[in-house]
Amino acid sequence: MSRRLLVIAGLALVGLGIATYLTIVHYTGAEPVCAVNHGCETVQKSKYADLAGVPVALIGLVGYVGILLSLFLRGENGRLVRVAITAVGFLFSAYLTYLELFEIHAICQWCVGSAVIMTALLIVCVYDFLSPADSERYSSLAETPVSSATTAAAGRTRAPASTNR
Repeated sequence: MSRRLLVIAGLALVGLGIATYLTIVHYTGAEPVCAVNHGCETVQKSKYADLAGVPVALIGLVGYVGILLSLFLRGENGRLVRVAITAVGFLFSAYLTYLELFEIHAICQWCVGSAVIMTALLIVCVYDFLSPADSERYSSLAETPVSSATTAAAGRTRAPASTNR
């Protein structure tokens, strides 16, 4: 597994831990541990804690599981799926952060942590998408890259002409 995929997996596991904790807090009715002026409790008990009856924390949990599952998809499709999931997660986190700041008027440290992780995941996934590993840039039909320097070193400046006329 490449270093980038390990970073993505690590970040997604931390995010999964946060989302799991907040989901458990939601369903048990417990008060979340919060070091910032009880903001977590205020956010968790707000009308914005559910989206169409589904806890926001559970939506995050599903998103992080989706990112982890996308690591099993190889090649360009896997990279594209990861970018799509993290982009949606980033936009959703930005929306929730807006709600915390301007509607709920409370900050949840767990939510901020998840938003920071999702932002980092988006950055790494976009970078991975735009800069695939050298081994993934070439199809199995052309295992080594061919450049003008390679063909010039072989004594050719262009492909040989076909002998079938």
